[in-house]
Amino acid sequence: MAVAKKAVPKELLDSLLADYRKPEDLIGENGLLKQLTKLLVEKALEAEMADHLGHGKNEPVANSTGNTRNGTSRKTLKGEFGELPIEIPRDRHGTFEPQLIPKHQTRWTGFDDKILSLYARGMTVREIQSHLQEMYGTEVSPTLISSVTDAVIDEVKAWQARPLDALYPIVYLDCIHVKVRDGNVRVKAVYLAIGINLAGEKEVLGLWIAQTEGAKFWLQVVTELKNRGVQDIFIACVDGLKGFPEAIEAVYPHAAVQLCIVHMVRHSLNYVSWKLRAEVAADLKSIYTSATADEAEQRLGEFEAKWDDAYLPISQSWRRNWSRIIPFFDYPPEIRKVIYTTNAIESVNMSLRKITKNRGSFPSEDALLKLFYLALSNISQKWTMPIRDWKAALTRFTIQFEDRMTQH
Repeated sequence: MAVAKKAVPKELLDSLLADYRKPEDLIGENGLLKQLTKLLVEKALEAEMADHLGHGKNEPVANSTGNTRNGTSRKTLKGEFGELPIEIPRDRHGTFEPQLIPKHQTRWTGFDDKILSLYARGMTVREIQSHLQEMYGTEVSPTLISSVTDAVIDEVKAWQARPLDALYPIVYLDCIHVKVRDGNVRVKAVYLAIGINLAGEKEVLGLWIAQTEGAKFWLQVVTELKNRGVQDIFIACVDGLKGFPEAIEAVYPHAAVQLCIVHMVRHSLNYVSWKLRAEVAADLKSIYTSATADEAEQRLGEFEAKWDDAYLPISQSWRRNWSRIIPFFDYPPEIRKVIYTTNAIESVNMSLRKITKNRGSFPSEDALLKLFYLALSNISQKWTMPIRDWKAALTRFTIQFEDRMTQH
């Protein structure tokens, strides 16, 4: 049942604002809002102490232990109002446990969330310090910021080990490269797996930093997904990551591995001069928009005849990866639209690149994990709708993979 809010009498407000002339009088360093906050908090703490002891200030002792008030201790709280000194009442037996401001708390509830929010947007420790000083007039040490963000590591570990759904019809996998100061500055690959669940919703399945690349690493990643509950994947969309197709087929033998067509085209156009890119792109489009795999191969032959003299590596790349390019021809347009590209994960990577561009490098892998986890939490909050054309795709999946669907 909702509790009715108690209105503040107009006469009291008029009295409080009688000397109001400018915003600083209300929200400044020594403004009315800060003074009222201090008075109200200290009044509430006095009420808590009275409840704890069983008697009010200057009243007869009403508890069986003879416990009484014993002055106050000062604590400075940090918050949106800046730094606020508060007098905390004490009792002689030392048994008083304030609820409004628990022992050892030096920041208002929600202040840590502001630090995490700024960190998640890519701000460095120094930038967070400067922002909090500028906005709230409060100094926050690098140690405090680190301790607040370090607390996220346990969340990251729990998130990375959480149980997953038994079936993800589609899984996208891609990576982003980041510099980490690990003794020396090294470029490390951070890999993301995003699954589309049966409701058509995107879900980040995991985040991995590659120590070594190749099939062994990918086998470890895919095995982890299996151990966390993923029993089946219909289609895995990847960006030509070395070793991943073989690794996923070892753990999920019935999964179809589809190379991202957009990545294939983008890679191909790297060989082409600017003035010919539009023409080459149009000829490549005729390949992947074909109705069938046979027609696509015919178009590839026509492409070879036209462009091999100038750009042989393009057709060689398409021929070499042909078995990973053509799986999507087995599906109707509604599913092709969904698996045609890894854009679902590329948009995430774009957001991650934006928050890392101001950093030359990360001091450690933990610092990198903290930032990416917090950033991904922000990004995923916007995923409130199923991906486009999902109902048509799910209907097709239900028909094409009836036995595997009913198992889950």
